[in-house]
Amino acid sequence: MRNLSRAGLFSAILLIASVAVAQETWEIDSAHSSVQFSVRHMMVSNVHGEFAKFSGRVYVDGKDFTKARMEVTIDASSINTHNDGRDKDPRSANFFDVEKFQTLEFKSKRVEQASPGNLRLIGDLTMHGATKEITLEVSGPTSEMKDQRGSAHIGASAATKVNRKDFGILWNNTLDGGGVVVSD
Repeated sequence: MRNLSRAGLFSAILLIASVAVAQETWEIDSAHSSVQFSVRHMMVSNVHGEFAKFSGRVYVDGKDFTKARMEVTIDASSINTHNDGRDKDPRSANFFDVEKFQTLEFKSKRVEQASPGNLRLIGDLTMHGATKEITLEVSGPTSEMKDQRGSAHIGASAATKVNRKDFGILWNNTLDGGGVVVSD
């Protein structure tokens, strides 16, 4: 099994370590990976956060990443904006409703070559009980490297924008001066 680290859906950096087989399986290395997001807050600043618990695999046919498949599962309750009080709200029924929808899941459908060193990973994101097709813009993968223990690693990063309303996450409040508490 190969390791893939720094992985994510909203913004992702992926590092992969491997064991050779006919179809290679790369495991996301969550110790060296992250699933991050940014959302406009009160029309003034951006709140940055992450999901601390996630796992996933990338299945590659040889070295041709345009034939790869990817599956990622994210624990919705692991959302972290580095503010304990604020983190209660995204876990509530106002947003992710983690008691009802414990995970976010991504399953790729196809990969396209965007340009040299860049791919488009198209797949289904399931969040808050709704599934929508999204496109991850991928930088990489890097060349395979071996660590001190002889394990192979590959890195990549991916980013996309999603509209939370497309997934049924609708809560918001209008501010007195105009605008809203949380962007879409």
